[in-house]
Amino acid sequence: MFKLEVNSLEELPAAASKFISTFNGKKIFLFDAQMGAGKTTFIKELCNALGVMDNMSSPTYSIVNEYTGAIDIIYHFDLYRVKSLNECLDIGMEEYLYSGNYCFIEWPEIANSLYPEDAVKVTIRIENEKRIIEAQ
Repeated sequence: MFKLEVNSLEELPAAASKFISTFNGKKIFLFDAQMGAGKTTFIKELCNALGVMDNMSSPTYSIVNEYTGAIDIIYHFDLYRVKSLNECLDIGMEEYLYSGNYCFIEWPEIANSLYPEDAVKVTIRIENEKRIIEAQ
C-alpha cells in the first residue's frame, strides 16, 4: 500500500516523482476520487515526471489524450461521460491498455472488465485541506 499526503500544489512534483518510482514497471493506473479532488492535476504532474513536454488538458470531451514522454507514450483517459462498455470498445481501449504504454484512467468503473489484474488502483481524497493519495 502506497500513501502520500499532499498539502499544496507545490508538493505535487515531488509526490508524482515518488509515485512513479514506487510503481516502476506498472503501466495501468485507475483513479478513483470525487469530482474536484485533483485527479487530472495529479495526472498532469505524473506526465511531467515522465518527461511530457506537450500541452496537457483534461480528456473529458475527447475521452483519451495521447502525450509523448521521455521514453513512453502516455494515454490519459477520462471516462466520466462514457455511457457503456461498448463505447470503450469502440475507441479501441483494449489496444491502449495492452500497448505497453502508460494509461492513466479517470472514472474507470465503466470499463472494469477490461483492466489487467495488476492495474494499480489509486484513490485521492480530501481530508483537512490535504489530498491523501493511496494506491495498491
